[in-house]
Amino acid sequence: MPKTAAFILSLLLLFFLLILGACSSPPRSPVIPPHSGDPIAGLLDVQKSTSSKLPSAALERMGFSVQVGAFSRLDNAVRLEQSLQQRGIEAYHFLDEGGFYKVRFGDHPRYADARNEAQRLRDQGLIDSFFIVIPDDYSVANLKPDGDGQLRAELVRTAKRFLGVPYRWGGEDRQNGFDCSGLTMVSYRLNGLKLPRNSRSQFQVGRPVAKQHLRQGDLVFFATKGGTRVTHVGMYVGDGQFIHAPRPGKTVRIASLSSKYFRRTFVGAKTYL
Repeated sequence: MPKTAAFILSLLLLFFLLILGACSSPPRSPVIPPHSGDPIAGLLDVQKSTSSKLPSAALERMGFSVQVGAFSRLDNAVRLEQSLQQRGIEAYHFLDEGGFYKVRFGDHPRYADARNEAQRLRDQGLIDSFFIVIPDDYSVANLKPDGDGQLRAELVRTAKRFLGVPYRWGGEDRQNGFDCSGLTMVSYRLNGLKLPRNSRSQFQVGRPVAKQHLRQGDLVFFATKGGTRVTHVGMYVGDGQFIHAPRPGKTVRIASLSSKYFRRTFVGAKTYL
């Protein structure tokens, strides 16, 4: 057989073997775990696993949460929040873009876990209808933490929803009915980052950042009772200003880091992105 014909025959044989191998072992689809009564749950759990491949931030990502309510009055959202907290459930209220107060709670690794918790509370009559927030709904899963600063801008935009609102939090500062760290915590968690609850815990995580290097979304901390113990926190919004929930009787507002009071009480800043 001529060399040219033998070479062509070898190529044809190699091509046939490749086709045969490809047909004999088709790729497998992802295994969807069974979830009784909720066929979509498995798909969402697979979706959560793919989200974990995204670049990780300094803070943990929020899992599946439960959202309830659409209140026109702040008091109604606060009462529901406090009812959940009395049962050991870490809940927080927030103002959505439509002007309604809503409540979120839970941080579950699986959709089914969040749904089961919500159904249990609904069976007890504590909540009515509910909505499951999936990890891929959060800004942290869709916006870049660095580069063009989209995620930072979204954190500030979220915090600014509360401007002019008497931000009431049913947490550690109940005697005053006000808590500065609730504002920062909620702003981060609504964007998918699990910021700790109180200002001292928030100060213990993240990376220190110099005042001259602050960027939108970084947190600034103060010792308003003297010394160096952190007692107040706000979110940097740019141009030497930060948004915060001040003392009782005041609404959420923007203040200047260059003011005499905040220059004197400033103890440091942290970045989490």
